[in-house]
This record gives sequence, structure tokens and C-alpha cells, in this order.
Amino acid sequence: MAATTHTVTNQPPPLAGYDVFASDPALTEGITRHVDGTRIDDVRAELGALGQAAGSVHAQRWGEEANAHPPVLRTHDRYGHRLDEVDFHPSWHRLLGHAVGAGLTDAWSRPDGHVRRTAGFIVWTQAEAGHGCPLSMTHAAVPALRADPALAAEWEPLLTSHVYERELRPAAGKSGALAGMAMTEKQGGSDVRANTTRAEPLAAPGEYVLTGHKWFCSAPMSDAFLVLAQAPGGLTCFLLPRVLADGSRNSFRIQRLKDKLGNRSNASAEVEFDGQSWARRVGEEGRGVATIIEMVAATRLDCVSGSAAVMRQAVAQALHHTAHREAFGGPLIDKPLMRNVLADLALESEAATTLALRLAAAYDGDTEQDRSFLRLAVPASKYWVTKRCAPVAAEALECLGGNGYVEESGMPRLLREAPLNSIWEGSGNVQALDVLRALQREPAALNAYLTEIGAARGADHRLDRAIRGLLTELADLDGIEARARRLAERIALVLQGSLLVRYAPSEVADAFCASRLGADGGAAFGTLAHTLPLAAIVERARPVTDG
Repeated sequence: MAATTHTVTNQPPPLAGYDVFASDPALTEGITRHVDGTRIDDVRAELGALGQAAGSVHAQRWGEEANAHPPVLRTHDRYGHRLDEVDFHPSWHRLLGHAVGAGLTDAWSRPDGHVRRTAGFIVWTQAEAGHGCPLSMTHAAVPALRADPALAAEWEPLLTSHVYERELRPAAGKSGALAGMAMTEKQGGSDVRANTTRAEPLAAPGEYVLTGHKWFCSAPMSDAFLVLAQAPGGLTCFLLPRVLADGSRNSFRIQRLKDKLGNRSNASAEVEFDGQSWARRVGEEGRGVATIIEMVAATRLDCVSGSAAVMRQAVAQALHHTAHREAFGGPLIDKPLMRNVLADLALESEAATTLALRLAAAYDGDTEQDRSFLRLAVPASKYWVTKRCAPVAAEALECLGGNGYVEESGMPRLLREAPLNSIWEGSGNVQALDVLRALQREPAALNAYLTEIGAARGADHRLDRAIRGLLTELADLDGIEARARRLAERIALVLQGSLLVRYAPSEVADAFCASRLGADGGAAFGTLAHTLPLAAIVERARPVTDG
């Protein structure tokens, strides 16, 4: 007898075959706002092509395969020779190759480079987030290497290349290269000044050998690594290549790969330097933190962008599902309570994307005002946006109900990925304390921030009241370290509110200011005032598909 019970009805089609870029108004409008008009058509075409690729069936399959088959460490070959190599699934290489080819490691030398790269990073991360680590490390290594013009001249063309070459061989024979980073150690963590890795100078100027252990090494399959170690003159930054100029392998012992909560497609490692690990100094001895801080700042922006990408994809999946799912007599998306949840999630996503693009535009501006603004805005934004990612992913998963709780939906992968950026490059307390340092040591940073948010004063009474409240908090130094998280949160929220008031549609700005800066919102998503134009907010955020 033929089975008759397995008729499939009321199941949404896959969210596939769509343009991730064109379907995101916060992103497309931000590009129009921040990119020079003479280049806007070319940039739109560039990002449109990337958006279509990111939303394609084959890119989604690459992401699934790269996570289903995580990297494998090979310490030795069959004869017992050290290899210290990491094997990845072919889909990982396809993802990474497409990203490098799209210029996602190339921002520093192109006009509007940071805005177009940040937008591309947000788009392509929605296909798969794990391979964003080597993209970010490679991109962020450039400003640190510029502390040594000779090293920069040698490596920068390779790191910003649009050619992906996975094979390990001397850098001089490659058309493109990737960079990783090894800073933290098990006894110090974020307190890198507690590092014990030693650097002993050799006879040749600027050359050293390293001895020590790194608890976290990002992207261990890379061609070179920025490393912190204690030189005779103090904590110093070094560039350690995987392959030496003569073709021999540098001593770079990968002890194990980390078994992580999420980010499964990407390799993070513990590595050992055995006294024969050759490296070149970057910057002056004793100036390691000052040298590498530019790399840290650039990767923190990617934490904001990466979290914005995860949020956007989670919200897009929730919107798509509820638009195609019938319940209680009609589409879920039209039910008042579900609409409230979706609108609230959409607000969070748009605020994150708008903020990420504004930070990128400040990098492109590169004036003293821009640099001062970034000094305060980056740690505050990194603190807040990355904190919001996990609850957004969890709530979006719930919008799919039981369907969202199974691996095939892709939502569990987004939820596991969501906490990463809050931890990477300094967790919440590190960012909040960095906000305090900027406030206490760099008056120009606060002035630049106040100038930025002041551009929206008078446009919304809740934003104006929030600005006054923030100024009152900043004037009170009592117990300021214990209040650092509260300050970082308020700084980021006020900045997001000011940007949305200036640039977003009125319904978005009004709802954000009412719920995030006013008193008309609850602790959970879906608690917006019912009088707000929720349907317009939801419709704006819906991904456009042919289905």
C-alpha cells in the first residue's frame, strides 16, 4: 500500500538564490551614503555580484560542508617528519578563495576601501562565518606591519592581493598570502604584558629566535604570523613566516586545534616556538602593544561587522520563514505578536549594520577627527553590538519553532557562532575598560564622539534626553570602573540612535529611540509599543526572493 501520510505542506522554501546585498536596505543605503558618487555604480556592482554569490545555493552548500567537516591537524607525515599542517575541506578553500578574490583583505589602498570591504564582509559572512577569521587577520596585519616600512613593502602587496594561494612556500614566490596572529598565552589571556615567550636577538639586525607557547593562534594555516614576545627591551611585536626564504619550514609546532563551541570550520590552535623559530622584529623593542594595537583595532571593527552579519542572516531567515508559514488562519508574519518580535529584531540588525558602516567610513576618512572618534567608538561598539548578537540569534531561531532547533535549518550554527565576536579580541570587560581609558587619557576622543552624536540633536526628544543623561554619567567619576559596562552600553546606544535618526526611515528611528533610549520597551524582544508602525519596519527588512 502506498504511503499517504507524508504529504509536505506549509513548509517554507529555502532562502536561497537571492541577492544578500540588494535585499538589505540598511546596507545598500549605507553604501550610497558613504561611497563617493563617482564610484558608487562600480561599488554597487561589486557588492551585488558578491551578494548574489552569498545567497546562492552553492555558497550555502559550501558553508554547510565546511562546518560538517572541520579542519584536521596533521603534525607528522607517515615517515615521522614534522608537518604541522591543517587540512580543510575543499569547500573551506572555495569560500576563502572567493572572499580573497572579492577584495575582502584589501581595504587600505583602495578608495572607500574600508566601507566597501566592511559591506562585503557583512554580505559574505552570511554564507559562512568561520572563514572570516583569516580574512580579518590578513586585513588587520597591514597597519601593524607599516611600523616597519621594509616589511610593509615586502608583505603588504601579498596580504592585500586578490589572489588566494593555499600552498605553503616562500612568500617571494607567491601572488597572495594570509596572515594570522599569536598573542595570548595560557597564564595571561588578555593581559598580554604577562607573556613569557622570549625573543633572543641574532647577529643580523632585526632578526630573532622565539621560545615559548601561545594558547591561542588564529588561522594557523597562514603564511605569516604577528607574535608578541619578550625581547631584551621588553614586550615586542614580531613577524614569523611559516616558510623561510630558502624554502625550508620555519619551526612552528602546532600542538593541537581547539575544540570550540562554534566557528567550527575555522582552525584555532595552540603553538610552540622551540628556540629555533625565526622571526623579524616589527617596530621598536618594548613597543609591542603599541605596534600591534592597530591590528587589534581593525579586527575589533570586524567583530562589529561579523556580528552585524550573523544578526542580519538570522533575522532574514526568521522573516523568510514567517512569511511562508501559515498558522492560526494566516501567515505568521502578519500575526501582531510575531510582527512585534520581527520588527524588534529588525531594529537591532539595522542599528548594528548602520554603525559598522559608519565606523568603516571613519577609517576611510583618516582625519584626526576620524581617528579620535574611532578611539572611543570602536571599543564601545565592539562591546555592545557583539553582546546583542547571541540574543538576536536565539530569538530568531525561536521564530522558526522546532524547525529552527534542528541543524538542517542553519539556525543552530548561527547561534553557536553568535558569542564568538564578544570574546575575540578582548571580551566585554576589556572593551569597557578600554572605553574608560579613551575617556580618561584622550579628551579629543570624547569631543569627536560628542560632535558625531550632536549632528542629530533636536531631531528626537528621547535621543536628546539620552545625550543629557550620558553627559551626566560622564561627569560623575565615583565608582567609574564598576560602571564601565553601563557607560560603554550607553555610548553605543546613543551613537546608534543618532545614526538612525539621521539616516534611517522615520519609522525605524522612532521605534529605536522609543524602545532603546526611551522607556517604551521591555527586556525581551517583541515588546515594542503596539502603536509603532511595526508592519513597515518588518517589510523593510524582508529579504527579496523570487519565491
